[in-house]
Amino acid sequence: MIVAEQAMTIFSSLLDRYESVRSASMALAEPLSDEDCCVQSMPDASPIKWHLAHTSWFFETFILEKFEANFKPFHPAFRMLFNSYYNGVGARHPRARRGLITRPSLAEVEDYRSQVDARMEALLLIAAAPTYIPSPELEQLITLGLNHEEQHQELMLTDVLHLLSNNPLYPAYTERRMEPAASAHALQWVAVPEGIVEIGHAGGGFCFDNELPRHRHYVEPFELASRLVSNAEYLAFVKAGAYDDPSLWLAEGWDWLQANNISHPLYWHRSKDSWYEFTLNGLVELDGERAARHVSFFEADAYARWSGARLPTEAEWECAASRQAALSGEAGQAGSVRLTQLLDTGWQWTCSSYAAYPGFQPAAGAVGEYNGKFMVNQYVLRGGSCATPPGHSRLSYRNFFPSHARWQFSAIRLARSAA
Repeated sequence: MIVAEQAMTIFSSLLDRYESVRSASMALAEPLSDEDCCVQSMPDASPIKWHLAHTSWFFETFILEKFEANFKPFHPAFRMLFNSYYNGVGARHPRARRGLITRPSLAEVEDYRSQVDARMEALLLIAAAPTYIPSPELEQLITLGLNHEEQHQELMLTDVLHLLSNNPLYPAYTERRMEPAASAHALQWVAVPEGIVEIGHAGGGFCFDNELPRHRHYVEPFELASRLVSNAEYLAFVKAGAYDDPSLWLAEGWDWLQANNISHPLYWHRSKDSWYEFTLNGLVELDGERAARHVSFFEADAYARWSGARLPTEAEWECAASRQAALSGEAGQAGSVRLTQLLDTGWQWTCSSYAAYPGFQPAAGAVGEYNGKFMVNQYVLRGGSCATPPGHSRLSYRNFFPSHARWQFSAIRLARSAA
């Protein structure tokens, strides 16, 4: 009886969360025209229509197909059209050609979402019934699907920002403020002593498989910057001619600069003596107190070198952030230096290559392709950004992108070894 009551509570809560997450995706698309939703601005980005369809594909393919009685797909072709990278599922439409999928229409994709939602909600109501035999796998897959959709909600914002930045009218996505207020207080250093620390997810809630297993790691004494590098600080780097100084750059980064004629962060624009930045609120004057974002690993590494510091390792970042969280409730901590802008402003590049933790085991089947197969030629970013859905990130979260990626809300937090 206790098990049945627990299942009712779990799946009733999942139903509420399912409806909230799915509604949030549609709300993100609301300010956009049909034309906005169908265009792909570069191979790394996807049309909003594709995001809306793919997140529905995830629930239909990994959950409804397995747990729904008398399963029948909404449209057989959608299995291929909206498969992202799951080779175990079957054929995939090429990522760089997603913008050519003019059919189905946006209205048909919205119908697809509505039907999947109705079927998922029916399944969840059955799962919450007193007579249902609880399925831990069903709970786990739905939870994974919701976190997967929240990842795509952030991608929807980063992809539409890139799309609109290519429009010569520089249209705003929204007039609503999308990020916390600027807070470039005087940079201070948070000292962390050497020691053996534990990193990785500690249990008690959802995590992605790449956050596991929790394991021990030795860190040398170091210091972490209290905040992110600001626009004003990064502008000084630009004005100092750093983009023309090969001594500051990794060899591959220097080649990347030259090949792509890069001289400042992705969305910065110069007009005479003034600098502007394209944002989700349109083209605005560069605010020196805001965090510098949309920089590549190459740029973050070069800035750190120019400033006499370095990028943190992901173990250092998590160690410092977790240590602050553990100490925050203790007496005597109120006046200490604190880390700010950890989860709500910009993802922070680390100098750690994206690789498996000791003992990492991906899930069985196609769903196991979620993270593990990307553990090559990428760097880890920690934290979260203004585009990350509230509550989605955590201190053990491992984001990852290739070293040249800039269209995400990627930022810089400095570190330095203790003297």
